[in-house]
Amino acid sequence: MIEKAMIELEDCPCCRGAGMIVHEGGWNVQVECTVCGAHTVYLEYESEPEKEQAERGVARLWNMGKVIKQDPGE
Repeated sequence: MIEKAMIELEDCPCCRGAGMIVHEGGWNVQVECTVCGAHTVYLEYESEPEKEQAERGVARLWNMGKVIKQDPGE
């Protein structure tokens, strides 16, 4: 069995909370902050290789600070 490489996530660029890779519906993935809810865009995938590539893609966006954050009242 081949083990997947661990994907390291930096702290949230907005609040320094922990980021978590979230899959929705088995076809898209994003990184979301467990504290403030900031998140990356989602990337779609159709196969296991595409899924791993999408996970690395959203992790890269997260680690660069490219997140969507909606403040109260917006």
